[in-house]
Amino acid sequence: MVSSVVELTEYQVSQSRQITLEDWMQNPPDNKEWIDGQLVEKNGMTLKHGRVQSRLATGWRNYKDSSGQGGEVYTDAPCRTNKQGRRPDVSYLTPELVAQFGEAAVLPQSFPLSAEIVSPTDLAEDVIARSQEYLQSGGEEVWLVFPENKWIIVITQDRQFVFTSGKTVTTQIVLPGFSVSVDELLG
Repeated sequence: MVSSVVELTEYQVSQSRQITLEDWMQNPPDNKEWIDGQLVEKNGMTLKHGRVQSRLATGWRNYKDSSGQGGEVYTDAPCRTNKQGRRPDVSYLTPELVAQFGEAAVLPQSFPLSAEIVSPTDLAEDVIARSQEYLQSGGEEVWLVFPENKWIIVITQDRQFVFTSGKTVTTQIVLPGFSVSVDELLG
């Protein structure tokens, strides 16, 4: 009985590796991204990561509601970049894009505003490459959040801003007017 379970598991893993980006877009598996033809599980989430993700999503959601800007805030929602199938930790979709794509299984472009909360297992080169991938696929602003170092790097097409402990981070292009203390968000 155990060998048949092992064989079934191996079959499912090998089958899942063969999924195309188009298949992933039709039915994106929970907590998995489509990276270079492979399904890759998002991992490295810690309690701190989850807390920061929740705080940022709540902050963006409350601000878009109170400011009247509308749109939607998501956590781990799937999107397609020019290269991959991704799931940013937190993302914001403008009212215009909600009207256009709000019921799709996967957003067919990057979110205008995305945040990646960097875990201790993430490589800096990978995180920076991901931010560039978002910007090259319709994204306008990306937040790279480093909870352990209390840094937030905000990246747009032509500028990068670093916010550290004791500072207040602000949106630059998307969701204008939002701000939060780095220490409040990451504390």
